Amino acid sequence: MRKLPIYETFHTFQGEGVYTGRRAFFIRTMGCPVKCPWCDSAGTWHQDYRPPKIHWRSVGELVEEVKSSGARICVITGGEPAVHDLHFLSGELHESGIQVHLETSGAFEIQGEFDWITVSPKKYRPPLEKVLWMADEIKIIVEEPDDIDLYIKMLLDAHLPYPFRFPIWLHPEWGHRDDPKILKAINDYVMGEPGEIRAGYQIHKLYHIDPEVRGKVPLGGDPSRGF
Repeated sequence: MRKLPIYETFHTFQGEGVYTGRRAFFIRTMGCPVKCPWCDSAGTWHQDYRPPKIHWRSVGELVEEVKSSGARICVITGGEPAVHDLHFLSGELHESGIQVHLETSGAFEIQGEFDWITVSPKKYRPPLEKVLWMADEIKIIVEEPDDIDLYIKMLLDAHLPYPFRFPIWLHPEWGHRDDPKILKAINDYVMGEPGEIRAGYQIHKLYHIDPEVRGKVPLGGDPSRGF
């Protein structure tokens, strides 16, 4: 596909693993069949926050924007980016010397070549086993204490080697970032599990860089839940 439906592009920092805190250029695609009540990208699917017109951007235009930003990493996210054919975009970014990362729910087959794949599974549409095996890291968003066991079972059902050999991040859902029950559940799990299970946090939000860069987006499309 030479053009993609793009919700927004922005220059910020984010990431887990060895990429924590590094600046990157983000390309957020439109379209997300996996609806999450806590999603902080409500504009990708929530009708009240969709732009009145979907912007179809050419691959060449997107690549030039990434190059102009000076970032050496481009993260393609969404919405759900894996519903799109990303071969052309990932290929041209690589030809320009840009490292290409993908953040996906894992529920759809990956179309493109990526240097780093973050799978952030959603309970509403479980990830494909083959995509979990392609992941460089797993990012679990914890909305309820029981979510941890639910998501870990998904990984075990996919027959991933246990103890896990690559990072499994447990992030408090941002609307519950100060919830003592959620934080205790994450703490207890990390302290009690072998392998690479780690406590995570969306540090870019602490710097308020997202609203500064691209404006506030309400959690799940509901301003009463915060941003």
